[in-house]
Amino acid sequence: MKAKRIAGEKAAEYVKDGMVVGLGTGSTAYWAVKKVGEMVKEGLNIRAVPTSEETKELAEELNIPLVSLADVNYIDLTIDGADEVDSNLNLIKGGGGALVREKIVAFHSKKLIIIVDESKIVDKLGAFPLPVEVVHFGADKTLITLEKFDCQPKLRKENGELFNTDNHNYIIDCNFEVIENPKELNNELNELPGVVETGLFVEMADRVIVGNNEGELNIIE
Repeated sequence: MKAKRIAGEKAAEYVKDGMVVGLGTGSTAYWAVKKVGEMVKEGLNIRAVPTSEETKELAEELNIPLVSLADVNYIDLTIDGADEVDSNLNLIKGGGGALVREKIVAFHSKKLIIIVDESKIVDKLGAFPLPVEVVHFGADKTLITLEKFDCQPKLRKENGELFNTDNHNYIIDCNFEVIENPKELNNELNELPGVVETGLFVEMADRVIVGNNEGELNIIE
């Protein structure tokens, strides 16, 4: 927990008065949102776009002023976590199920800061199963199509029920083990009918802040 907290709190230092800020989702982004909430309480003037209903609720509890993406021309800075980060700062995201909104917000951001603990840093992506968000209609057929990628796809379940995203879609987790070409794979998967988006964030991160449990930080740009 300490590693996540120090990374999240460090990222919050990049938030400045007057910014529109994207607020990420997950156990590491939580600490950044908490810190931003403290800064707002102390007088920081920002507007924020949450990437999930979970983050929206947290931000509301902290009295962070929220706006919808439709209300702004762009986002100055987004802070979010990741499930894996490779040596080229490509990411796997979506372990928390918010990948579509996270990717939309990241795409419309001038800067994307990723916060992780050191366990998330890898040479190549793929050990963490890649989340792929799919529509309900034909999901069983989409699953069969994904099997052709030799990735042991599984519909995500939570408490014995099929997991539904905030967008009312399913997630199929795909175990690739090693992803040699994230950009190519992302394009191939996104061409499949029924696929809404993948958890591959390619060439999107500007800065990665890595924390460890000794309290040390490493910033990769």
